[in-house]
Amino acid sequence: MKKLTIFSALFIGAFAFAQGIKFEESGFATVLAKAKKENKLVFIDAYTTWCGPCKLMAKNVFPQKTVGDYYNANFVNAKIDMEKGEGIEIAKKYNVKAFPTYLFVDGNGELVHRTLGYVEENDFIQFAKDAGDPSKRLTALKQKFEDGEKDPEFLKNLAGLTMYSDPEFSGKVMERYFNAKTELNQEDIQMLVFAAQNIDSPMYKTFQAKKAQISNVITPEKYEAIDKSIKISGLFKKSYNADTKSWNDNYFLTEAQKFMSKEEAEKILKKTQAGRALRDKDIAKYEKLTLELNKDTSAMSSEELNSLAWNFFENVTNKASLEKAVAWAQESVKKNENYANTDTLANLYNKVGDKKNAKLWAEKSIALAKKSGEDSADTEKLLKSLTIQ
Repeated sequence: MKKLTIFSALFIGAFAFAQGIKFEESGFATVLAKAKKENKLVFIDAYTTWCGPCKLMAKNVFPQKTVGDYYNANFVNAKIDMEKGEGIEIAKKYNVKAFPTYLFVDGNGELVHRTLGYVEENDFIQFAKDAGDPSKRLTALKQKFEDGEKDPEFLKNLAGLTMYSDPEFSGKVMERYFNAKTELNQEDIQMLVFAAQNIDSPMYKTFQAKKAQISNVITPEKYEAIDKSIKISGLFKKSYNADTKSWNDNYFLTEAQKFMSKEEAEKILKKTQAGRALRDKDIAKYEKLTLELNKDTSAMSSEELNSLAWNFFENVTNKASLEKAVAWAQESVKKNENYANTDTLANLYNKVGDKKNAKLWAEKSIALAKKSGEDSADTEKLLKSLTIQ
């Protein structure tokens, strides 16, 4: 919700330009042509504006001199938002579904290597070295698997590299990995749970078969909660038609009541439908469902209330509904007054036309931000606009 301070952003930008990775500012076709001419690979930082790890990479890793020296010497570098412009088609072409993803392609646009996630300086440079070494590229690693490699660390690494871009192949890798495992650790369980989101998948069967081992690490209660979540996720996939954007409520409720109460099933369905409506920009439906779901917010945390109120501020225009969001923000402040929820309250008061309270809470928010070292630039803009009025 909040941005870096202006000073920090300028500092980071200047630092990156001075000695970090130099990213091309031209279109993708031009980048490919340059790479072909210079006989280099293209490095693509596939990011989104909302991705936290993407921002941390831009702040902590890309500006490093050692990183810049290696990437600038060996690659033509491109930083592309996967949700804007030509980035949308690039995301489809290379099956980018997690962020940040790092793509290494040749001058013809053919993918030669990929990896993902926030990593420190040395590992990030190693990614680049692997991309430049044909024996360590993803195609070579896949072939090594097909040839029968069984080393656990190799399998775990390969599963992680492919779980987003090629889940079917990743499932085969994990199946070999888990079949040989007699004891599981927390990292193993996280990987298994991620892969077991489809109740018809081999990984879900592995999740069930290793119930005792998993329960020893995370407790039987947590195992049952995860199992329930996986079943619910599977039902949602079968209940929602993405093409028509329609739900089969009866199917979901009938199947869900086999392992939960009717009341709980109805609440979960409504909450998920509200989230989907917001994603589909069906604000009227999102607004209606959210109000129905949150008639009683007494058990919600300050953070949950603030998130709820902020979503209404950003998306809802109906004044009566915004007044309800004001009440949520007030409740959030009462539970734990901080910069974020006072800023939300100020913005909501401004949106409903209560300039006096908007100014009061904007001033409080800025004071709290200064006290806790938060960035209050957006709130200061709001206060300035209120003062001018």
